[in-house]
Amino acid sequence: MEVKIGVTDSPRELVFNSAQAPAELEKLVTDALGGNGASVLSLSDDKGRKFFVQTARVAYVELGPADGRRVGFGVGAGPVTAPATD
Repeated sequence: MEVKIGVTDSPRELVFNSAQAPAELEKLVTDALGGNGASVLSLSDDKGRKFFVQTARVAYVELGPADGRRVGFGVGAGPVTAPATD
């Protein structure tokens, strides 16, 4: 599961893959942002790293399926052709 967290006053988002179930991630996020007294959103990725974000600074959280690994620049969709020479 891919997790994206937007942080206020930051041009970049925190993006990582988590091995947790979507329902479990949703519960962790809603509990932290629901005002139940938690001031920190704590999530972990599939490599065992932990991420802590102050709930007051969370702009958005996006949960979705993890994309396949990207290799290279990903500029073109078709095959590369040699330039024409005259």
